[in-house]
Amino acid sequence: MRASILGLTRTLSIPALAVLTALLIGALIMLLSGGNPLVGYVALFEGAFGKARSLSETAVAATPYVFAGLGIALGFRGGLFNIGVEGQLFIGSICAAGVGYAVHGLPWFIHMPLALLAGCLGGAICAGIPGFLKAKTGAHEVITTIMINYMAIYFTNWLVTGPMQDPGTIVPQTRRILATAEIPAIWGAYRVHWGTVLAIAAAALVFWLLWRTVLGFEIRTVGANPDAAKYAGIHVGRNIVITMMLSGALAGAAGAVEVLGLNHYFAPSFSIGYGFDSIAVAVLGKSHPWGVVASAFLFGALNNGANLMQLRTQSPVYIISIVQALILMLVSADQIVRRLYRLKDLPKGNLATPAVATSESALGTGKEAKS
Repeated sequence: MRASILGLTRTLSIPALAVLTALLIGALIMLLSGGNPLVGYVALFEGAFGKARSLSETAVAATPYVFAGLGIALGFRGGLFNIGVEGQLFIGSICAAGVGYAVHGLPWFIHMPLALLAGCLGGAICAGIPGFLKAKTGAHEVITTIMINYMAIYFTNWLVTGPMQDPGTIVPQTRRILATAEIPAIWGAYRVHWGTVLAIAAAALVFWLLWRTVLGFEIRTVGANPDAAKYAGIHVGRNIVITMMLSGALAGAAGAVEVLGLNHYFAPSFSIGYGFDSIAVAVLGKSHPWGVVASAFLFGALNNGANLMQLRTQSPVYIISIVQALILMLVSADQIVRRLYRLKDLPKGNLATPAVATSESALGTGKEAKS
């Protein structure tokens, strides 16, 4: 028990120290740009957590990061680097919007889940294609998901400037979804909605799937060692396809929840790079569902508080983007943090860094996928 607690403490210390180091470097950049780091970070905290509305906006900002981060983390656990989450998120959002405005006559308790399911299905199909190619041909998922990213984003752009464009506007966007498809707000006039609760529930579901089911065991085994998994009788190719489709479904849910709970229509500008930023969310969270939730709320807080920080210090808001990039770099290259703070390396058996291991395997040949 004591060894487990010690191992967990050491594992969590790297992300915590990475965040601290990134904030310190951000403070230096703020100082060089003429701002006061102390005033800036107080404003950042106040903008993220200072008032009820701030808390609401932080939760709103974190929600798509939770879904998309879970999708990437699930891929990491299965030995896959699903870098196509952004495109899957776009497909999921436009599928949800289409069902949201085109399907009439349904009560909300059928219409809203149906639109959400359409978003998940769209993301799953979008991710399933590279999964199938990986399983059957060994085509590397990093390459195929990057290509499908472009296809998905340009396809949705075409849809909202053509067959799905709202005829009442020249702006590239869909019609507004029906009220029966909307995810309702939780808290009065604030924008936080039940999609945030669904995101937390999704984290619990992913945790249960990975550590309480046979499928989850197979996914983790294939991710750890596909050759050993094949020798043990696990169908590696099938698990690759399933893992990619589940990952895509979570990414699709991220887009669907943004449409159904927040914007109520699809427009190409709805994403601020959620899919790409969520790679950092998954890495910071050590590919663990609850770690992803924590890191998603951190990123949501940073994004939400950045504007007040800029207002108070006149420092560029892009400092937060630099901080986020530094967090990703320091968590991925954790030896930098260990050397800076003179931390001892964990024994190899205790390392809980599936994201790093997976990113290394993601640069391999992909031959292990053929089974």
